[in-house]
Amino acid sequence: MGAIFPVSLLAIWEILSRMEILSADGFSRPSRWIPALGRGLADGSLLVQTSQTFAAAAEALAIAAAAGIALGALFGLFRPLERAAQLTVDALRPIPSVALIPLSLLVFGFTREMSAAVAAFACFWPILLVTAAAVRGVDARLLEVGRMLGFPVAKIIVKFALPAALPGILVGIRVAAAIAIVVTVTTEIVANPRGLGHAMTTAAETLQPDVVWATLAWIGVVGWLANFGLERLGRR
Repeated sequence: MGAIFPVSLLAIWEILSRMEILSADGFSRPSRWIPALGRGLADGSLLVQTSQTFAAAAEALAIAAAAGIALGALFGLFRPLERAAQLTVDALRPIPSVALIPLSLLVFGFTREMSAAVAAFACFWPILLVTAAAVRGVDARLLEVGRMLGFPVAKIIVKFALPAALPGILVGIRVAAAIAIVVTVTTEIVANPRGLGHAMTTAAETLQPDVVWATLAWIGVVGWLANFGLERLGRR
């Protein structure tokens, strides 16, 4: 049933385009996207661009998850540490990730790491906040068992806190995964001449609206598949 709305929307779009109510310059009809998408897949260019974009997004998500889960677990277990870092977190979190593009360009140049660094900054905050909240909600008696067994703090986090908080943490990771894709494509549109974002910009500059819309639709499909995979992983 979830396909009813997008299929209906595309059908209406096609009809309005054929009736010339929608401009062909900006709103290429859906029936032209498929050939454009097929050409990109056939010559391999779309697959290369997809690997560039999603490799940077995956790297960003991995960096953000490693840092956000580790620091969030500490914040969740030690409230004084969280209060001490609150000012820093509140000051850094509102900074738009795209504002870091010039700095990231200076450090990494036109590379995958440039996009990954900017996206990792954006992904870090939801993972940090969700992890801290999830760990804070773990039953205190469970953590007390670890202390009674004489486990060090690191082992209590790994053996008790994180497994109990994992369902909540995975929600934060799913949210961050979508952010990683959005920010990575944004960096490619704005500054980084690689990946799907750059392909859309190039197609727009050369007046190929069918390629722009085909690439945009492809990003949505691959992003949906990534979210589907994370959701199934979370259930498992």
